[in-house]
Amino acid sequence: MIPLREVFMATTDNPSRRAWRTAVLGGMASYMDAATIVGTGTALVLYKQQLGLTPWMIGAASSILTLGLAVGALLGGRLGDLLGRRRVFTYDLVVFLAGLALLAFAADPWMIFVGVGVTGLAMGADIPTSLALVAEEAPKGRRARLVAFSQVLWSCGGLAAYLIGFLVSGLGATGARIIYLHVLVVAAVVLVLRQRLRESEEWVRERDRQRQAPTGGSVSRGSVSRGSVSRGSVSRGDSLRRLASGPLLGAVIGLGLFYAIGNLVANTFGQFQTFLFTEVAGAEVSTATLVGLLAYPLGFGTVLIFMKFVDGPARMTLYTLGVLIMAAGAAIPLIAGVNTVTLIILKFCITIGAGFAGEVIFKVWAQEFFPTLIRGTAQGIAIAFTRFVAAGFALVTPAIADSSPRALMGVLLSAVLIAAVIGWAWIFPMRRRALAAEQAASAEQAAAPEEATR
Repeated sequence: MIPLREVFMATTDNPSRRAWRTAVLGGMASYMDAATIVGTGTALVLYKQQLGLTPWMIGAASSILTLGLAVGALLGGRLGDLLGRRRVFTYDLVVFLAGLALLAFAADPWMIFVGVGVTGLAMGADIPTSLALVAEEAPKGRRARLVAFSQVLWSCGGLAAYLIGFLVSGLGATGARIIYLHVLVVAAVVLVLRQRLRESEEWVRERDRQRQAPTGGSVSRGSVSRGSVSRGSVSRGDSLRRLASGPLLGAVIGLGLFYAIGNLVANTFGQFQTFLFTEVAGAEVSTATLVGLLAYPLGFGTVLIFMKFVDGPARMTLYTLGVLIMAAGAAIPLIAGVNTVTLIILKFCITIGAGFAGEVIFKVWAQEFFPTLIRGTAQGIAIAFTRFVAAGFALVTPAIADSSPRALMGVLLSAVLIAAVIGWAWIFPMRRRALAAEQAASAEQAAAPEEATR
């Protein structure tokens, strides 16, 4: 891996370093996403006494955060396709900073609710746009690796949030403010550094080609995005229509269901780990944050392993391994009961397994299945659907955990297994067909010059 100093000193004549620099600054969306979600899980508990937050209010705030992420992904993904990646992920960070300021200096519950809504909206818009830029600036054969790197940064964001939460767990509301100020400072630095990034060349090229194409017509086959499930490219006026039929519709539905169902496990622990440890298992806040602090380096390591093999044939083997680890983790508290020990085991299993079979593989698939000018829109739809499902579940999670912790574990185990079936029976065959179509198209293009010379 290229040293970070060289990444940030990259010039436009060094494509590899430029790609890594884009991967770092674009991937910081995942860092801030994790730091916000995980940090909010701790901060709301720390704000509980001073602001008078009830369990239902904590659940509502978590749900609003997730709904904001959903709406933001839907809007940001589409705007990124229409206006460009760079413009969208610059403006959304300004809004993100405003939301964080409300959370860091909250004096009443309404500031929490507005703050999490604004913060979620802005970060939701940033994620599909940033991931699309990372994928489009990646060298051939390394797209999946650079996209997967965003999950390394997600682990770093979660780890930082847990570390800070552990250190400030005894400070009450002051600790909650420190948690949000950390994300605010990081966002400000990223906003400044992103000013040096250029617009996606692939997006600019496809936008210009679309403008030159007649309305309703098609453009050259050479404009097909790498790995897209569709061999044609987007013509003027039909971008959204193509997502409503054919293989692209199947890709959106399949990825949306896979991510929405599989994400319930990680989202539940991301938002409610502190609540589960303290309110269900009777542990201290410091115990919950320490467990997260110890688990995240393992997740960091598994994602690095996944990065090494994700562009090769071992991808689905690692995916299956991750599913088995997460399923085992959810089964243990279901069978043995929910207590501090079984929650620790579940947390470790989720962290390790998700490095192979969680959000990271969704991010990779989302970049591979769609043409350039609808890539942000498509993954924005999938992300939005996932966040809506997570928001609905977050609203009732504290109540389910309080009334029947084992029932909650049963839901999480079912989610892991259903997502695994979708991944193997739906997504993987669709990806295999897309690769076969891409290879056929490449063979045709290679044969064309030979035919012309005969």
